[in-house]
Amino acid sequence: MHEETIHAWHALTREAVRLRHKDGKIVGLDTVSEKPKKNLWIAPALLELQVNGYGGVDWQNLKITAEELQRGVERLHRDACGAQLLTLVTRPWPEMIALLKRIVALRSESPYLKAGIAGFHIEGPFMSPEHGFVGAHNPEWMESPTPEKIHALRDAAGDLPILLTVAPERDGVLENIALATRLGIRISLGHTNASLDTVRAAVEMGAVAYTHLGNGIPQQLDRHDNIVWRVFEHAKHLTVGVIPDRVHVSPLLFRTIHRVMPPEHIYYTTDAVSPAGMPPGRYRLGTKEFDVGEDQVVREPGRQNFSGSAARCIEVLFRAAEMAGCPWQEAWGKYSTNPARLMGIDWELRAGKDATFCMLEMDGAYTGQYTMVLRGEKLKPLPAKARLEGAGF
Repeated sequence: MHEETIHAWHALTREAVRLRHKDGKIVGLDTVSEKPKKNLWIAPALLELQVNGYGGVDWQNLKITAEELQRGVERLHRDACGAQLLTLVTRPWPEMIALLKRIVALRSESPYLKAGIAGFHIEGPFMSPEHGFVGAHNPEWMESPTPEKIHALRDAAGDLPILLTVAPERDGVLENIALATRLGIRISLGHTNASLDTVRAAVEMGAVAYTHLGNGIPQQLDRHDNIVWRVFEHAKHLTVGVIPDRVHVSPLLFRTIHRVMPPEHIYYTTDAVSPAGMPPGRYRLGTKEFDVGEDQVVREPGRQNFSGSAARCIEVLFRAAEMAGCPWQEAWGKYSTNPARLMGIDWELRAGKDATFCMLEMDGAYTGQYTMVLRGEKLKPLPAKARLEGAGF
């Protein structure tokens, strides 16, 4: 393969650069004084920490195949996401471990899946069964952790990164936060109604994150003392995930989160489920049917509760920038290098790394065209999906 040179602006540094890649690898990335001739930008691919399924493929299927996994990962790639923490949600513990082992085995046999699945997010079952805080999870499957289960999780995933969401008020969680941390598992609080003292204790034990802040909570909260305020109290110690689709978190709360939290302590996620990237309609997820509305939110038929998102990764990034009232370049790091830093994943663009990145040719503040480059190959965007349009709010 011949060497290709791209003269563009770097989205994270705002500097003019020349990126050279050959045979799927970046061979040079240099800052230059000459300005690019067009409004072309390069940026690290997006990194998703919470994907439950994508492109019509449900990761939660106990009989999922390598072909299905590849199909879902391909759709993620075409929506500018370079890799994900494949997310498994609450189910009976033996089934969760069996499914994790199955996906790890399928991943190990495919270079494509190895690159597209960076690790795992285990969302449950060590969370609150309390109404509202349980979210769309089955409260009957919630349970408390044991050292044996934490070790089983690490053994099943091998040395791959793991993000584990827990409710620290459950029996045994605080002690097992310390164990999980020693085993290299990142602990995220979520689906929890933990007191301020319990949140503080979880942080002291090693918790480093909070899962989809503003979600996994009841519609109505105590205005003086609630889990959102308790998380804000620990803003310097926790990195919070946010779903910036304009529905899961209101623009007002979204901007408040950005005022309270240090910018490096925020990461964006779709919390996507299998219909993500698909048109509105009714879809089957596991044993249930769900509706995808025009707002790209997934709900059980006849109910208003959220059961995940069907929004595309690249769309969510630009909606986040608009809600925050900031340049899209400022938002980009919260969906790429911030989640990478949380998980200890090397996600910088530099010589020697895979030539996986996003190119954006912008013609407005939030409008333009994008092209995903995967190990040096330009991916053809899905029909009618390459155009970025201002979403408004």
